[in-house]
Amino acid sequence: MRATLDFSRRNLGLTAPNPAVGAIIVKHDVVLGRGITQPGGRPHAEQIALAQAGEAARGATIYVTLEPCARRSRTGDGPSCTDAILAAGIARAVIAAPDPSPFAAGEGERRLRGHGVDVVTGVLAGEAAAFHLGHILRVTAHRPLVQLKLAATRDGFAATRDRQPLAITGEMARSMTHMLRARADAIMVGIGTVIADDPQLTCRLPGLRARSPVRVVLDGALRTPMLSQLVKTAREVPTWIVAGVGASVEREWALRSQGVDVLRVGADNAGRLDLADSLGLLADWGITRLMVEGGPTLAEALAGADLIDEAVLFSGGWKLGGQAGGQGGLPALGPALGRLASGQGGWRKQDERALGPDLMRSFERLR
Repeated sequence: MRATLDFSRRNLGLTAPNPAVGAIIVKHDVVLGRGITQPGGRPHAEQIALAQAGEAARGATIYVTLEPCARRSRTGDGPSCTDAILAAGIARAVIAAPDPSPFAAGEGERRLRGHGVDVVTGVLAGEAAAFHLGHILRVTAHRPLVQLKLAATRDGFAATRDRQPLAITGEMARSMTHMLRARADAIMVGIGTVIADDPQLTCRLPGLRARSPVRVVLDGALRTPMLSQLVKTAREVPTWIVAGVGASVEREWALRSQGVDVLRVGADNAGRLDLADSLGLLADWGITRLMVEGGPTLAEALAGADLIDEAVLFSGGWKLGGQAGGQGGLPALGPALGRLASGQGGWRKQDERALGPDLMRSFERLR
């Protein structure tokens, strides 16, 4: 199962709206087939592994990171993975985590047992559930997994006092950021970041540019500049703008003419978008893993609404105060993020490592 989980990580961020399931078929200590759910969510991992194993799968063991589907969500896709496992004559199925989706929800396990397959469940269940958390949350909480990435100077600032962006981290930390992007279905920022930074939000590691996630902007009033990098490249990398229901229709069609998709959600009297509804809308559009790379305002709002599941905090190797005449700048961590970074309020530190002159700390929510 450890090998199956490690293998499935290769397609993390590619398989939305489905989870990146892994499957390995073994008999007499020989691997007969292995599969990962493919980009776009099909074919499923079990189908690929069974096809590789062929007739040799009869009497073998299949290791699967998530409960096999018992029914298909689309007609014309052939048998469910449970039906395929039974047809192949698999003798034993080892399943890491249950799948709460309506196409499994225990039915896959029950049907396998009912047809005489020796089913073992719960092997590395915690790790598998954490790995597939985006899929699980999309089903059970109507939102994707939210992973926050935030960078601060060594003395805790995210920008200058006049909100000008800073080159906080070095090359190793930036490469790690691009790797995190490659493992996400979508990356989200607020309109303030778009106006201040004009970011590309792509994965620019060698050979991984095609793994750039969908780019999402929270922009209640549709202020995204037509000449921004995001709009100019919207036909190359999918770009979605989440706007308020009252935002300009003319502005929407101007953006759509450049290849941008505009989604609408409710907003308060000040024009602030409803964050929970925004995440729910992204889940409806198939997003399971969302990386948030906006500034401290959006990060604090998500933390205050209890909508962050993982956080990666980078601390640069230099201080702003000494370079700005002691004036400091915009603090990176508000009260809610401060509790997260100190491991309070249901959070724990997962990892800490040096990346050249910078420090990376990762946190996860206790569940």
